[in-house]
Amino acid sequence: MTVDRMLPTAEAHDLLDLTRELCERELAPQAAEFEARGEFPREVVRTLGRSGLLGLPYPESDGGAAQPYEVYLQVLETLAGTWLAIAEAVSVHTLACYPVYAHGSEKLRKQLPDMLGGELLGAYCLSEPQGGSDAASLQTKAVCDGDGRWVVNGTKAWITHARDADFYNIFARTGGPGARGISCLLADAGTPGLEPQKAEKVMGLRASAPAQIVLDDCKVDADRLVGAEGTGFTIAMEALDAGRLGIAACAVGLAQAALDYAVGYAREREQFGRAIADFQGVGFLLADMATQISAARALLLHAARLKDAGRPFSIEAAKAKLFATDMAMRVTTDAIQVLGGAGYVSDHPAERWFREAKVLQIVEGTNQIQRLVISRSLVRDV
Repeated sequence: MTVDRMLPTAEAHDLLDLTRELCERELAPQAAEFEARGEFPREVVRTLGRSGLLGLPYPESDGGAAQPYEVYLQVLETLAGTWLAIAEAVSVHTLACYPVYAHGSEKLRKQLPDMLGGELLGAYCLSEPQGGSDAASLQTKAVCDGDGRWVVNGTKAWITHARDADFYNIFARTGGPGARGISCLLADAGTPGLEPQKAEKVMGLRASAPAQIVLDDCKVDADRLVGAEGTGFTIAMEALDAGRLGIAACAVGLAQAALDYAVGYAREREQFGRAIADFQGVGFLLADMATQISAARALLLHAARLKDAGRPFSIEAAKAKLFATDMAMRVTTDAIQVLGGAGYVSDHPAERWFREAKVLQIVEGTNQIQRLVISRSLVRDV
């Protein structure tokens, strides 16, 4: 089904047309094969970068496309409807460019055109094996060696692009305990002591499986500090506010794909001499799926428009991430129910979408953390 979109400019309509064309030509023919092999589609991501899709919300002066967030997120949604691993890769890369864009020195910012053009792929190294939701307690340490370098030791976990990235934002403790002791360092791939581990064996998103990164006396030049020392936690949280919108958009796109497939199947599948779509039990299920998707999309775009207007949006981003990803889990579950036994086999994509939806409830802050953020804002505002 075609989504009726209200886009702000004719250029935005052209951009969505380009995205759909790339989905049809570059993504759809390869998705199942790459997922089956568990191989990251680096050249596909590079193609998207050269088409201008990896720097959409950043200024043209830095190599971006100067698109509002409401447009960027609808591009992500469109990509996710064809191949979630690609949409998630674009979202994570966009997130990984933020520290240098917003807080990098003039020297570091010279890399932005290659970052935003997709020639350089980014990773965001915040989580650790013992510290996921409690990011302020991270234990990776960076110490000055007296020769103008930071020596970093620790382990990062669940890192998207860990084995494929060209640059890594490493959040490490350079001071005392708590959030104020954390700084952000930018390290290139191949930096001695930066050691990506084998990919995790994951339920979904197998073409973009995360991995741990071991930092073993990893030496990073002092001028690769992003922002001021001790501001890393603030940088990380700023980036995650926007990143949550990206994950919400991925959830909406995934759910839309599941609905479209379920509707098509229900129209064609006959039982008792009628298409199963004619039975209320199935029709009402589809109606609820469609309504939940529309509600999630509206919540997402409201948060995006607040961001575009320069207004506070972090609580609305948390709401959008929470609602959209829980919705995607419900919708993909119901899509399998509509397909019945066919939905449980890999001949149909519904089972992959179901497996992929689960991770969206976890990444960029679990949905329990989103509920905590939202509830605390309510108490604080009383």
